[in-house]
Amino acid sequence: MTLTQLEYIVAVDNEKSFAKAAKSCRVTQPTLSMQVKKLEEDLGVLLFDRSKKPILTTDIGQRIVSQARTIIRETSRIPELIREEQEMVKGELRVGVIPTLGPYLLPMFLPHFMQAYPDVQLHIQELLSHEIMDRLKADQLDVGLLVTPIRSDGFTEIPLFYETFVVYMSTSHPLTDKDRIDFEDLNIEDMWLLQEGHCFRSQVVNICSEQQEQHTQRGLRFESGSLETLRRIVERQYGYTLLPELATLELSEELYNKHVRTFRNPQPVREVSIVLRRSFMKRRLVDLLQKAILEAVPDILKNSKRGRKVEWEGY
Repeated sequence: MTLTQLEYIVAVDNEKSFAKAAKSCRVTQPTLSMQVKKLEEDLGVLLFDRSKKPILTTDIGQRIVSQARTIIRETSRIPELIREEQEMVKGELRVGVIPTLGPYLLPMFLPHFMQAYPDVQLHIQELLSHEIMDRLKADQLDVGLLVTPIRSDGFTEIPLFYETFVVYMSTSHPLTDKDRIDFEDLNIEDMWLLQEGHCFRSQVVNICSEQQEQHTQRGLRFESGSLETLRRIVERQYGYTLLPELATLELSEELYNKHVRTFRNPQPVREVSIVLRRSFMKRRLVDLLQKAILEAVPDILKNSKRGRKVEWEGY
């Protein structure tokens, strides 16, 4: 049994295809297939059901692939130990970030982080929460920036900050006359929503739990994957949407005063955290990422008691 063989079976499990696995490992398909077959013969078990399309990992194969991931992860820790001993800040960090956070948080800390640590390779993907969790489990990501709690075993959550929800509404909506919004003021039929799968949508529905989830905007049903799209529709149409606080920080004073209304206390907030596997190794890079984010966000967002934490239908 070799480390290369273990890397190959993990790739096949990830890709569900020998051809795609070979491409990801940068070897020919015959080479990869031969090594996987040899490992199966040495172990005396069938790891993959090749009769299925896509390829399925057998029950015993799933257990062996899981152990292979652990071995590969632990082996990759050796260079990290050397870098830590030499106090070098170097390496790769694969980060997943949710779409309702990335456009607002990343520009706040990335320029300084990349300037301060030029030898760190950051690979960032914008993904939905469940996609981030799946890729963390498969060791395809190192850390996730997403909303917590996720209530899933095997993960560590490092809370970063707490941002409030605000109401972004059309100037023609009757609620613009109010300085502060009460939860009972909200009518889901006037609200533009994100698509299913976004944790932010789940939180909005929880905030409006007394209302029906069915969304009917004057005969038009429209759900977007972008908060910015919803914001612009509100400005030009009718109704309102909910935004996270970071999405309002760069609004002009005119836009903010015209369209933004805050909730009465206790305001709803969402907890944003770094999430990683409990067996994760690159702790120095994670510590630097945490430090960079906390230095970039306004101090008021770091207060965990600034409002009522809204949960979502977790992973």
